[in-house]
Amino acid sequence: MRFILPFFLAATMAFAEPQIGPPHGALLIHGGGRLGRETLDEFIRLAGGVDANFVVIPTAEPGEDWGESYVAGFFLTRAGAKHVTVVHTRDRAVADTAAFVEPLTKASAVWLDGGRQWRLADAYLGTRTLTELRGVLARGGVIGGSSAGATIQGSYLVRGAPEGNTIMMAQGHEEGFALLRDCAIDQHVIARHREEDMQPVIAAHPELLGFGIDEGTALIVQGNRARVIGASRVVVTDHGYTPGPDGRRYFFLNPGAEFDLLTRRPASSPQ
Repeated sequence: MRFILPFFLAATMAFAEPQIGPPHGALLIHGGGRLGRETLDEFIRLAGGVDANFVVIPTAEPGEDWGESYVAGFFLTRAGAKHVTVVHTRDRAVADTAAFVEPLTKASAVWLDGGRQWRLADAYLGTRTLTELRGVLARGGVIGGSSAGATIQGSYLVRGAPEGNTIMMAQGHEEGFALLRDCAIDQHVIARHREEDMQPVIAAHPELLGFGIDEGTALIVQGNRARVIGASRVVVTDHGYTPGPDGRRYFFLNPGAEFDLLTRRPASSPQ
């Protein structure tokens, strides 16, 4: 017997929008450098305030000593956050255990620290840790990250080569956490003159949308809408973008700009 969906459910499915950003919760994607007060306050607000449960994942950094002194000096504690827990391992078997992810099951906010994004990918891709990160979003929480912690949030991982961060596409290290789907994310872009670096990635993968976030700047993503906050700009590289008279193959989003991830168009004219 053929199963027929109820009309209202079939209609909902037929007209449901595809999701680029998370259906629930928010992403804060910071381009590295100084974390300004506006960005910090926004992260804490999206978490639900200073009484929320915060988790910090420092795995992208090269060290191992993430004890009480690290927590005490972390920016969230200095900003008044009362409950900050560090979660870290380089062992994928550990990352796949209930005991390891237990703090994530109670978290309203997770911060992915900077360093090298391949360390995050090697430790957590395909593990229970990544499942619980998605669970934070499903509960309406926020996941933020800076530099490496920004890039890992995309579906395609740029600068993922353990050999060095100048390699944009590294076989075996091209998969990110896909919290932001169909996208690649670069960081420190204007400060390090990386505006053109996303071009070969988008040429090889034209389905992707490339975001290059400068230092001191963040992209806030909720659903299929993104907005820019901070001190500088975001560089957008899209295969379908037609260069202007200057021949530039990308465009900028200024602070305060909003961007539709489905139409791939800003709310105002590109700058």
